[in-house]
Amino acid sequence: MKESIPLTWRRIPERYRMLGVECKTCGSKYFPRRSVCPKCRRRGKISEIQYSGKGKVFSYTEVQSPPDGFEDQVPYILAIIELDEGAKLTGQIVDAHKDNVKIGSRVEQVFRIIQRDDPEGLIHYGFKFRLVQ
Repeated sequence: MKESIPLTWRRIPERYRMLGVECKTCGSKYFPRRSVCPKCRRRGKISEIQYSGKGKVFSYTEVQSPPDGFEDQVPYILAIIELDEGAKLTGQIVDAHKDNVKIGSRVEQVFRIIQRDDPEGLIHYGFKFRLVQ
């Protein structure tokens, strides 16, 4: 999936600094950022939160049939990560074999290449996760 340069620049806070939001009304936390709390709707008071990037595996799977642009990465482990602050997000687990990944395994954020728009296109960087030993 190719992205325009302006869209890439707009996504820098989520991709590079793991910024999300917290609803001060109900306490729910979300990543990526959103402008309206899905629970409270417009009554919610949204504030920005910086996530630590540490959490645990909530669920995972091994991808054998990837979407376009990710063929060179198969097989890879895709997981739902529950961050220590409470938000859940989807991320790839790197530097691990599927037999070593378990539900509840501790993970931490790492900075890696997500995708390349070859030839001579943008290189998209962002976060992935690795197991904490």
